[in-house]
Amino acid sequence: MASPTQEAGEVVANGGSAFPPFEPSTFPSQLLWLAIAFGLLYYVMNRVIVPRFHGIVETREVTVARDLDAAATAKRDAEAAGAAYDEALAQAKANAQAIAAKTRDAMQAEADAKRKALEDDLAERLAAAEAQIAGRKAEAMSNVRGIAEETATAIIERVTGTAPAPGSVAQALDGATPTARAAS
Repeated sequence: MASPTQEAGEVVANGGSAFPPFEPSTFPSQLLWLAIAFGLLYYVMNRVIVPRFHGIVETREVTVARDLDAAATAKRDAEAAGAAYDEALAQAKANAQAIAAKTRDAMQAEADAKRKALEDDLAERLAAAEAQIAGRKAEAMSNVRGIAEETATAIIERVTGTAPAPGSVAQALDGATPTARAAS
């Protein structure tokens, strides 16, 4: 018994022939149908499918180009916004420094004014105190002569037992004062 896979052209054991595409007698018609099918497929591809693919590709290219342009525009806008932000930040820092300098100067001026007022007040108080001291010193010095005259009189009276003449102690004190010694 023969196998069902015998060579083309041989008769199969069941009484049939070999697989038709492998029969050499059908090659010309197969080649004709192959050419017709290829031609129709080429025509359909060339006229229908390729233009659609080409349209899709062109649309995709336009979309990609538009998206790239939008991204470039967005990047430029972001860079411009970043530059504007940096500029605004620098200006804000400059303004803050100017305000701080102005405030510092104002506070310094205020402190100087307060210090000056305090110095003036202290100078006024010092002058008043010096005047008061000078007044008290003059008063004390005027009392010193009287106290010295009384003390000298009391000492002379105690030592000698008799009171000195009323004008003699004053005359002796006048001769012993520093101004009288400096004049001589």
